[in-house]
Amino acid sequence: MAEVAYRTNASRIADEERDVRVEDYLNDKLQNNTDLANIDSLLEDVKAQQVLLQQQLQEAKIILDETTKASVAHSNDLHQRARQFKSQQNDIDRRLMIVTQSETSDDAVRNFDSSMESLRKLDVAKEYMELLTEVQNLSTVARHNFRKSPQDALQPYLRLQSLVNALKDAQPAAEDAAPHLVDHVDRTARTLWKQMKDAFASEFEATLKKMQWPGKDVTLDGQLEREWTDGIKKLLELQGPELDARDSQTADSTKGEEPLVLLPLEVMAKSLELRFKYHFEGDRPTNKLDKPEYFLSHVIGLLNTYDDFFAIYLQPVLREHFRKSNLALTSIYIDSTSALITSLLPMLRRKIFVLMPQVSQQPQLFSHLIHELMRFDVSLRDEWNYDGGHAIEGWKGLTWEVLVKKDWFGRWLEVEKNFALSRYQNIIDAPESGEIDYDSVDPGATKPTYAAIRVNDLLETVTDRYRPLTSFSRKLRFLIDIQITIFDRFHSRFHDSLEAYLARTSSIARTVQGVSRETQAELQGLGGLERLCRIYGSAEYLEKKMRDWSDDVFFLDLWDELQDRARRSTGKNLAGPMSVEDVAERTSSTVGSEEDSGALFDETAGAYRRLRVRTEGVIQDMFIYSVRESLRPYGRINPWSSLSAESYASLSLTAELDATVQQLNDYLSFLSKVLAQAPLRRVVRQVALAMQAFLWDHVLMRYTFSSSGIAQFQRDVEVIWETMDRCLGEGQGEIGMRKLKEGLVLLGLPVKNNGGEGNGDEDVGLGLWEVEQRVFRNNESGREVLDELGLEVLSESEARHVLERRIELVNAKGSSGKAVVLPYVRLYPDGGGVGGPRFCVTGSDAQAMRVRLNTAVDQLNSQLVAVAKQVSVDIVNPNDLNAAFDGYRFCESNSNIPWLFDDIENELGGQASEGAYLSTAEGTASGALTNPLTNSPLDPGTAATVAGLSSLSNIFHPTKDGHTAYEKVLKAHILGQPAPGPPSS
Repeated sequence: MAEVAYRTNASRIADEERDVRVEDYLNDKLQNNTDLANIDSLLEDVKAQQVLLQQQLQEAKIILDETTKASVAHSNDLHQRARQFKSQQNDIDRRLMIVTQSETSDDAVRNFDSSMESLRKLDVAKEYMELLTEVQNLSTVARHNFRKSPQDALQPYLRLQSLVNALKDAQPAAEDAAPHLVDHVDRTARTLWKQMKDAFASEFEATLKKMQWPGKDVTLDGQLEREWTDGIKKLLELQGPELDARDSQTADSTKGEEPLVLLPLEVMAKSLELRFKYHFEGDRPTNKLDKPEYFLSHVIGLLNTYDDFFAIYLQPVLREHFRKSNLALTSIYIDSTSALITSLLPMLRRKIFVLMPQVSQQPQLFSHLIHELMRFDVSLRDEWNYDGGHAIEGWKGLTWEVLVKKDWFGRWLEVEKNFALSRYQNIIDAPESGEIDYDSVDPGATKPTYAAIRVNDLLETVTDRYRPLTSFSRKLRFLIDIQITIFDRFHSRFHDSLEAYLARTSSIARTVQGVSRETQAELQGLGGLERLCRIYGSAEYLEKKMRDWSDDVFFLDLWDELQDRARRSTGKNLAGPMSVEDVAERTSSTVGSEEDSGALFDETAGAYRRLRVRTEGVIQDMFIYSVRESLRPYGRINPWSSLSAESYASLSLTAELDATVQQLNDYLSFLSKVLAQAPLRRVVRQVALAMQAFLWDHVLMRYTFSSSGIAQFQRDVEVIWETMDRCLGEGQGEIGMRKLKEGLVLLGLPVKNNGGEGNGDEDVGLGLWEVEQRVFRNNESGREVLDELGLEVLSESEARHVLERRIELVNAKGSSGKAVVLPYVRLYPDGGGVGGPRFCVTGSDAQAMRVRLNTAVDQLNSQLVAVAKQVSVDIVNPNDLNAAFDGYRFCESNSNIPWLFDDIENELGGQASEGAYLSTAEGTASGALTNPLTNSPLDPGTAATVAGLSSLSNIFHPTKDGHTAYEKVLKAHILGQPAPGPPSS
C-alpha cells in the first residue's frame, strides 16, 4: 500500500510540474493578442517536437535493450571463466601435492620453489664455470701464441677484453651480483695485456735500436721500415679495446682524466724520458728551481726535432689504422704531432707536480713557474694546434691541471695579488709618482701623472698573467680581486686628495684650521691648479684605458660569458664566494639583465668619470675665483668718462688689468700643456663667461663711457682675448665673450654729424643717434637694427642698457637716458628765512624741532652722496638744492602743486616715465604722524586747523614756487649749467 501511495504522490507531483511547464510555455509564447494569430503555427511546432521526441525515445529504448543483452552475456562469460580457473587451480594443487609428496597445497608450493631455486643456482654455477673455463682457455692460447705468432695471440686477447667490457656493462643491471667474477676476469685480462704489451714493446724496442732512435737524423727504408710499421700496428691493435672503451665513455665520466698515450709512442718516449730525467731530475746545472723554462723549452725542442719524422712515417700508419673507427676525428690518435705531444706530457706532469711544493713558499719562483706553464700551454695550443683530444672545448693545459686539479689556484692568486699590491705601493711611494708626465702620451692628449701610467702598466701586466687561463671563474677572480681592487684604491687616493684640497680652500677651513696666506696662495695659484690637473689627468687617462679594455676581445669574451652565466644562474655563486649581485656591484649593474649594453669596467670607469667631471668643475671654480679676485681693482677705477683724444694704436693696457692678464697667461699656458683641447676649451669657456659677467656688471653697466673710454675698454678686452687666443686658437677669446663683444660694438658706435657722416672721411654705417632712436622706439625696431649690426646675442633690453652708458646720450637725453638722484631738502633755515619762520606745529619748541629735522636731513643727504659716488650714480648737489629752495614755505594753504618735470619735458623734448612725479599723502590715517616733541599722535584735525589747511596731506608739500625752484635746479644739473642761487626776495 505504501508503495502504491508513493507512486500516486509521485505521479501527482509530475503532473503538477508538467502543468507548470505548460503554463510557463504558453505565457512565454502568448503574451498579447497578436500572438493568438500565430497559434496554429505554434501547435504545428509542438507536434513536430513531439514526433522528434518520440523517435529519440524509441532509439534510446533500442540501445538500452542491446546494452542490457551485452551486459548479461559478459557476466555469463566471466562466471564461466571463473569456474574453469577454479577447476584448473584444483588440478594443479592436486598434481603439485603428488609431485612434492605434500599434504597441503601451500607446502607443495614452498617445496617446489625450493627445488627451482636449486636448479637456478646450478645453472648459474654452470655458467660461471663455463665463463671461467673460456677465460682460462683464451688466456692460455694467447700466452702460447704471442711469442711465436703475436698476430694469433691478439684474437684471444681481444675476445677476453670484450668479455671484461660486457661483464662491467652488465653489473649495474645485475646490482653488482658477481664482483669477484668480474674482478678475476679483469685481472686475467690485464695480466695478459701486460705480458703481451711487454713482449710487443720488447720487439719494438729492438727495432728502435736498429733505427738508432732517438737520433736526430732518423731515417727508415726497406726492411727496417716494415719492421717499424709492424711493431706499431701490433701495439695499436693491442691497445684497441682500451681505446674503444675510453671512447664509449661519456664526457662526464672521463672529465679530468689524462688522454691515453698510444702504446707505440709510449715505447718511443721512454728513451726521451731518460734524457729528460738526466737533465732535469738530477744534479745537472740545467735542473734549477728558478728556471722552469729550461725543461719546458726542452720539450718544445723535442717537438721541433722529431715532428717531421713522425709526420712522414707515423702519420700514414695512424690514418690507415683509425680511419674506419670512431677515433678517426680524435686528433691525439689520428694526428702524429698531437700523439707525440700526448706521449711527452706525462713526464712533464711528474716534474711539475714535484716542483709545486718546493716553490709554493717562494712567491717569485711560484709565480714564475705558473707564468712559464701558461706560456708553454699557449705555445702548444697556438703553434702546435694541440687540443688534447677535445676538438670543441680545447685543451685546458698543464696550468689548469696544476691550479684546478691540484688546487694551487688559491695560493697563486694570493701570490699575484700580494705582488701587484706591493708593486702598486712602490709606485705610489715613488718621489715622482705625483708629477705630471708630459712625454708618455700624445702631445694633444691630457697629461696623466707618472703614477697613473705605471698603475695602468701594472694592471696590463696582471692581465697578461691571467689571460691564458681557460677557467672563467678564475679569470673573473683575477679581474675583481686584483685589477678592480687596485683601480678602487687608486680612485680612493685621488678622491681623498680632492676632498683635502676642497677642505683646505674652503672659508670654514681657513677660519678653523688657520691656513696661512702662503699656503692659501699656493692652493689658489699655479700650485693648486697643478694639483687639480694631476687628479683630472690621471682620472681621464685611466677612464679611457678602461673603456679601451672593455673593447678588447679578451674582456669582451669574458663579459659575454659572464652575462650568459648570470642570466642562467639559479642562485649559485659565479666566481668563488661571489654571487651575481656581488659581481654586478664590482663590475656593471647590467650583469644578469637582458640589456645588450654594459661592460666589465662600467662601475669602476663610472667612478673615475664622476671624479674627472667633479675635478673639472673644481678647476673651473678655482680659475674663476682667482680671475675675479684679480679683476676687482679694475672694477673700482672710473677713467671711462675721460675726454682725452689719444689714438687707439697708442693705447696701452690699463695698469689695474696687468695682474689679471699675467695670471690669465700663466694659467692658460700651463693648462694648454696639461689638458687636451676639449677639456681646455670647456674650462676656458666657463672662465670667459665669468670674466664677461664681471666686466659687464662691474664696468660696462656701472660707468658712463666717452669715446676715449670706450677705446680704452675695448683695448683692455682685446688684450684678454689675445691672451686666450695664444693658447686656444684664433678667435676663441671672442667666442667665449660674445655678449661682451657685441656690447662693445654697440657701445662704440660713432657719433654722426647732421650730414650723416662721422668724424672721418669714410662711411661708418649706422651712427649712434640713429641706432639709439630705433632701439628705444620699440622691441621690433630694436631687433631689426641689432640684426643689421650683426648682433645676435644681445637682447633689446640689454642693448638699451648698453646705449645708456654712452655719455653723449646721458647729456642729450637727461632723465630719459639716465637716472638722477634727488636729495632731501631742508626746511626753513634754523634762524628763519625770507618768508619768516613758520611751521605747521606752533609753539615755543617749533625751532628746536626744525633744528632736529634739518640735522637729520643733512645726515641722510651725506649718506646718499657717499653711496652715489661709490656706485657711480649721478646725484644733485644738496647744497644747490637747499640754496634754490630757501625762502619758500611748506604748508601753504590752497596752493597749486604742479607735476614735476612738465617744463623739462617740453624744453628737452624728452618723455618722462610714469611715476616720476611727486605724490601726495592722500588719505593719511589718524595717528600716522607723531609729534616729535611730545611723542604723542598728531591729530590730523588739530594739525590742519593750526596750519589753516583743509587736509593734513599738504602739511609737508612745498608751495608752487618751491616746486619751480626744485625744477630749475634739476634742469640745470642735467644740462650741466650753473645751479640757480637763492631767490632775490
